[in-house]
Formats: sequence, structure tokens, C-alpha cells
Amino acid sequence: MTVEAASLKAVAAARPVKRSQRSRVASVGLHAALVVASLIAVFPVFWVLVTSFKPDARAVETTPKLVNESSLDNYTRILAGEKGDFLAWFGNSVVIALMTTVLAVFLSATTGYAASRFRFPGKRSLMLSFLVVQMFPFAVLIVPLYNILLVLGLQGTSFGLVLVYCTTAVPFCTYMLKGYFDTIPTDIDEAGRVDGLTPFGVFWRLVLPLARPGLAVTAFYAFLTAWGEVAFASAFLSAADESKTLAVGLQVFVQQNRTEWGHLAAASILVAIPAIVVFYLVQRFLVTGLSSGAVKG
Repeated sequence: MTVEAASLKAVAAARPVKRSQRSRVASVGLHAALVVASLIAVFPVFWVLVTSFKPDARAVETTPKLVNESSLDNYTRILAGEKGDFLAWFGNSVVIALMTTVLAVFLSATTGYAASRFRFPGKRSLMLSFLVVQMFPFAVLIVPLYNILLVLGLQGTSFGLVLVYCTTAVPFCTYMLKGYFDTIPTDIDEAGRVDGLTPFGVFWRLVLPLARPGLAVTAFYAFLTAWGEVAFASAFLSAADESKTLAVGLQVFVQQNRTEWGHLAAASILVAIPAIVVFYLVQRFLVTGLSSGAVKG
């Protein structure tokens, strides 16, 4: 019996060692996979950054030579307006993106709150329609939206483009915010009504501050929807150079016979900076907003 007990203790003592060894191997493999995936994701951005410092004639070389050929000429020419009115395009993009973000978040928040808190006929069909709308490709929507803007007299205007962007941003944002509002206890609404608040007062003063993570996610999505979009901006804005957005303005660097890769890469880096800034401002809310908004719906 003593020998058997000793053997059992030896086996039990050996098991944690094997588990720790397996966990270390798995940990090393996991970290190695993450490093490889990160390099794959970052390398294209790094290559665009390297290309932005090269002259157009040498931008397609596969060997980066930053020490001898790095230059800020591409950036200075773009900002100086030698390759198009970049600052006007930037201003148009900022105005349109901010208007889209504010309008889309407001419409999504009010609609999502109503769908979360109130019972009304067609509620289930309304939420289902928000999902169905997301299934249509943007190209299919260009012609009907173009006709609608013509009837409204908004074709070729920035506000018309903002409304078009809202048609794509509001359904997704509403569905996300509805799921997030479902996680907020209804007792808060009842307490607000007991204190004499109107339904909109309860929404604005009590529920909305608690939904900041969800609002951050939807605001970021709405901003990106308007910031980097090309097809709608090309179809619904006038062809005048001062009316273009950044995504449309970049097409001047892609000509029929040649492409100005250096200037295109530099402009792409400049276009990405505002999106990075917005992401930095809302990134602490993104994980909470995405996970909470996906729990219910």
C-alpha cells in the first residue's frame, strides 16, 4: 500500500508540470500567431508611409531607401494646393462627416430608445427592416437615392449627401443602440418619471448619459461611413473641384496614363489622420459599447 500511495503521489505531482508545459507552449504559439497577424496588418500601412516620402518616379520600387530618398515634397505640394485644392476637400469632408455623425447618432438614439422602451404596432417589423436594409449593396441604392434628391432639390449639395449617408448609418446604429438600451434597467426611467421628468427628459437626462459607450461606437461608425466613402460622394456631389470630399479628390492622382503613387500615398496618410484621432478619442468606450450592444436586440 505504501508503494502504491507513493506512485499515486508521484503521478499527481507530475500532472501540473505537464499542464504548465503545455500552457507555455500554447502561450508561445498564440503570441507568435498574434505577432505574425499584427505584422501582416501593419505592413501595408507601413509601406504606404514609406511610399509617401518617395518621388513618384521611384515610388514603385520594392526596396525602401528612406535614408537617401526621404523627402516631404509630396506633403508640401499637396498642402500647398499644387495637386488640387486639398484643404477645401478636407474642409468639405470634415463638415459632411460631422453633420452625418451628429444627425445619425441623434436619430439612432431616439429610435433605439423608442424601440427598447415602448410597445407599438410594427416594432418587430421595424427592427427587421433595419437588418434587411444592410443586405443591399450601395451600388443598388444610388439610382433611387439620386431620384429622391432630385425631387427634393438636394442633388449636388452637402446636406443631400449627409442624408444619403444617414440612410446607411442609421439602421446599423439604431440596432446597436437598441441592444445597449436594453441593458439599462427600466427602473431608472420609472424613477425619472416619479421625479416629474417627461419621457424625453428621462431619455436626455438619465438614459443618454449612461449610454455613452454605445453612443461612442455609433458615432465612430457614422463618422467612418462619411469620411472614407467614395461611390455616393462621386454620384451626389457636383463635379466642381471645390465641392469634392477627400475620398473623391484623391482620384486626381490616378490618371489615365500614369498614377502619382508618391502623392497618392502622402494624401492617404493625411486622410487617415482624422480617423485615427477619432478612434483615439472613443477607443476606451469601444469594447464596452460593442459587447453590450450585441447582447440583446
